[in-house]
Amino acid sequence: MEKILLKQSFPQWLKNLSSYTIYAPVEKDDLWEYEVIDKPESIDLDYPNAVLSPKKIIFPQTEVLLEFSSSNEEGLQVKEVLPEETSSVIFGVRPCDGKALTLTDKVFGGDFEDPYYWSRRDSITVVGLSCNIPPSPDCFCLSVDGSPHSKEGLDILMTDLGDRYLTETFTEKGDKLINLAKNLFKPPTAKDKKDAQKINVESEKRIKRQIKETKKIPPKLKGMFDSPFWDEESLSCIRCGICTYLCPTCHCFDMNDEVSSSSPLEGKRIRTWDNCQFPDFTMHSSGHNPRPDRASRLRQRILHKFQYFVEKHKNYQCTGCGRCVSKCPVGIDIIEVLDKVRDYGS
Repeated sequence: MEKILLKQSFPQWLKNLSSYTIYAPVEKDDLWEYEVIDKPESIDLDYPNAVLSPKKIIFPQTEVLLEFSSSNEEGLQVKEVLPEETSSVIFGVRPCDGKALTLTDKVFGGDFEDPYYWSRRDSITVVGLSCNIPPSPDCFCLSVDGSPHSKEGLDILMTDLGDRYLTETFTEKGDKLINLAKNLFKPPTAKDKKDAQKINVESEKRIKRQIKETKKIPPKLKGMFDSPFWDEESLSCIRCGICTYLCPTCHCFDMNDEVSSSSPLEGKRIRTWDNCQFPDFTMHSSGHNPRPDRASRLRQRILHKFQYFVEKHKNYQCTGCGRCVSKCPVGIDIIEVLDKVRDYGS
């Protein structure tokens, strides 16, 4: 379903969504990230991509999985703590982050469905925003089967046409959002559709960075596990973990039991994001660490995204958002690394 929404009507649409918790990009200290919005009129969709992706809304950085207590009378008592299922909307999601959600879905919805992840995912409607403003200079979505106007992972995609949005819905959740304020939406004209098409073409031209012949990379990686290549490429890494914490598809986590300070018989099991670039990430209780150095950890990051995930799920585990490139304090560039992988040994 395609509709036109005037920008002046956008705040009224949001007011009609009073039964939803609304998230949207907010600027804090010159950085954009997604936060809960109390005043619909304050939403600004004229923004570059957020530093932190909307992944954190569905897969929080920290969450309680269960609570436990023990007593002589009742023994061990365990209570599962599932997230409260509240209907929510995320506005302004860029297509690279929408696609990232589909990849994370594969992880948390494979052989075992994670109930914590899916209780949030199923209750959230994702409203995307095409990239018709200049993207990050390090964006390379076209090289990993994405685009600035991809609909993957989105319930609605909005395209900015100047004084109005072309809104396309792809799911029942998206249709429901439109129908809550259907008097505000009008059918698009032929000019509206032509303008949107032109914007989509122009947005692809703005993406300057690319990985040539990306499909050659997964098979090449298979023969590079023990290559000195990784030692050379990891020399500058300072193990800060920014590349994976900011990645919209990285999903590693740790679980810890925290015992109450007032009673050692009460506590919580907590899941927190973890990072494969940290030295202790793969440390065994025996003291053995199968990835003891920076080279083996950089190798894991690249192979996970461009070999292992491809073999298991037939997708690159990267959407080309460019965050890991732009924010790396020492300038490690995944595009340059992958270009070298493709040409390695040639």
